[in-house]
Amino acid sequence: MTWCEDNGVDDIFGLARNNRLVRKIVKQLKKAKKRFWKTGRAARCYRDFRYRTLKSWNRARRVVGKAEQLSKGENPRFVVTSLSKEEFSAQELYEDLYCARGDMENRIKEQQLGLFADRTSSTAFSANQLRLWFSSVAYVLLSELRRVGLKGTELARAQCSSIRTRLLKVGAHVSLSVRRIWVRCASGYPYQRIFATILANLRAHYQPLRV
Repeated sequence: MTWCEDNGVDDIFGLARNNRLVRKIVKQLKKAKKRFWKTGRAARCYRDFRYRTLKSWNRARRVVGKAEQLSKGENPRFVVTSLSKEEFSAQELYEDLYCARGDMENRIKEQQLGLFADRTSSTAFSANQLRLWFSSVAYVLLSELRRVGLKGTELARAQCSSIRTRLLKVGAHVSLSVRRIWVRCASGYPYQRIFATILANLRAHYQPLRV
């Protein structure tokens, strides 16, 4: 945190829970608990405050405490940040910024598991790097296919592994003519309508260049 502050880099870090921090959000924990018992649903309340450790920090910093009540019990969490209240409220800071890291981790996992970015078993570094490049290019293409081509379909939020197995890893008969490449899928293929939707979406989104 000190390095970020000295170099003009804004930051947000998870902060380990301790008794001093929990005491700061006692009222919010009680409020979340009452809301949970009324609705039967998980309840959250937030508090913004200044905090400084007894020894390790050289200054007081902005801390956001999340007082959450779940069916399993209390779930207090804390983050420390250099971002001001004017830039982000306590709830926005925690839910929109800090929690977004989880989705980023999911995207990395998606490329590793669905597009084999973790297959770096070659003895040469350059070969492993090439494999990772291929995986990265494949992820960019599938991500764009999902964002544009699959918009409005049942696979609009599908994982890359699902797109591979349902749309790409299928049997087909390929024939070549002078002007065309014909790809014939089985008439009983369950996702043939999605192929037509993909084509229409791509044509509408990417207009051909006219010279």
